[in-house]
Amino acid sequence: MEITHLGSGSRGNSVLLSTPESNVLIDCGFSLKKTESKLQKLDVNPKEIDTILVTHHHSDHSKSALRASKKWGCNLISNAETARRLEWEDTARLRIFSELERIDAGVDISLLTVPVPHDDAENVAVIACDSDGKRAAVVTDLGEVTAELISHLKNCNHISIEANYDHDRLMRGGYPDSLKRRVSGRGGHLSNYQTANALQEIVHPELHSIVLCHLSESNNQPHIAESEVLMGICDSFDGSLSISKQEGPDFSNWIGQSNPERIVA
Repeated sequence: MEITHLGSGSRGNSVLLSTPESNVLIDCGFSLKKTESKLQKLDVNPKEIDTILVTHHHSDHSKSALRASKKWGCNLISNAETARRLEWEDTARLRIFSELERIDAGVDISLLTVPVPHDDAENVAVIACDSDGKRAAVVTDLGEVTAELISHLKNCNHISIEANYDHDRLMRGGYPDSLKRRVSGRGGHLSNYQTANALQEIVHPELHSIVLCHLSESNNQPHIAESEVLMGICDSFDGSLSISKQEGPDFSNWIGQSNPERIVA
């Protein structure tokens, strides 16, 4: 399985999972034109996308998902609350999933959705499994890593997980106090420190690659997130640690391969 972030941040999120037989998008939060341009950079014809799974209704994850599914002729899947909030209930290609349901998203990709806490949304983390039983996780927009999520992440060979903010930068920054409380609360986002602590518990010998994603442009910097997470896991993790930026795609990870492959335009 190949994992490529088309981009990650408050202005749009989408991750492409590819195998020899399938192409699946986790979220579709860019404009349709921009998403197609990003896929073209990867030499992927949008009509080769089998499934778009939308983790929750916020526009930076769902923006063009419905239009894309109609134009490309692919399946669209979400939970019932996300469909309700986006008024997708009468969409012909829509499939509704339940918590912890295993979904066949392509010929050789299945997805498991794990509920995570996020304000005003029934958000899910996604664990993808290929035909060899190898697993990759995509985890963003949560204020706490639950025990249930940790149990699933311990079986993954790749993890993409948010490191949204540096706590000191958030608290010293210009956000109103109410927004600071929301971002740092259980239903907000993960700080670098929280992500490092969670990964300390999760890291195992078969975890070969980690991508830090959904970094705040106001309250974080790539080198800060990288250094704090590495400081937490350097004694137990010898794979690759990369940063997904807002304007991607920049690189791809392959299950079982530590070093990412750079994408040349």
